[in-house]
Amino acid sequence: MTTTAPAAPVAAPASGAPRTAVLALSCPQQPGIVNAVTSFLYQQGHDIVEHQQFDDPHSGRLFSRTAFASVDGDVDVARLEAAFAPIAAKYGMDVSFSGGERPRVLVMVSKMGHCLNDLVFRWRSDTLGGDLVAVVSNHEDLRPMAEAAGLPFHHVPITAATKPEAEARLLELVTESEADLVVLARYMQVLSDDTCRTLKGRAINIHHSFLPGFKGAKPYHQAYDRGVKLVGATAHYVTPDLDEGPIIEQEVIRIDHSHDPAALATVGRDAEALALSRAVRWHCQHRVQLNGHRTVVFR
Repeated sequence: MTTTAPAAPVAAPASGAPRTAVLALSCPQQPGIVNAVTSFLYQQGHDIVEHQQFDDPHSGRLFSRTAFASVDGDVDVARLEAAFAPIAAKYGMDVSFSGGERPRVLVMVSKMGHCLNDLVFRWRSDTLGGDLVAVVSNHEDLRPMAEAAGLPFHHVPITAATKPEAEARLLELVTESEADLVVLARYMQVLSDDTCRTLKGRAINIHHSFLPGFKGAKPYHQAYDRGVKLVGATAHYVTPDLDEGPIIEQEVIRIDHSHDPAALATVGRDAEALALSRAVRWHCQHRVQLNGHRTVVFR
């Protein structure tokens, strides 16, 4: 296992937009919830800059995301959580406050670099919503791309015999880099159930959206043989159920008879990069909430 950390990592440009904090919650539907939230933030001296909500008639739950800014520019999350606790208890709320910090993102890759390249571009152009902090791979192929972006590259080879040690090292790197989110950007290894549970709610995967059809090698050749007319990608949270975690985003691109397997793969890579970057951005902006095995995404 080898690691290279550039001496002076290149940071993404700072955005000129004011930093906002977010209050995300879900609870059983009942009168007075929105009034309770908005009145609380007003009384705490905060200005609401965005509010979205969804009342799910099937689960009977309300989901909301409220972005707010402080008049003096400072948001004390711990103090707000303590002050809001009685309201949360009254309405049976699951509550999450974030103070506007940019989440730290660790990216896992194998040999295909299109998703990593897209994430790096969006990070450097300050449109990703979080900060890339490290790249982990079971191969050396994408070391030049990571190092060109100023990111530490960690080579963690993996075999069937060394998988427990390799995943233990992965979790160490998550801790060492203080990563808030792990992104499997075409990482071609199946994580163990224990690692999936450890990373629950903070790991996102991307794959072609033919699944559960066209499994295994050469899915685009299989799709070509079947004459498919749509190519897509699915970004979802990682769970022990392989490729079946709660879906965050999907991208679909129409194709036709003129697309051979190579052209299908090219279109598929575009779809994967688009779906993954959106899922990462929305997660980093606290726009995604779990609703059973589904998600609510406030875009």
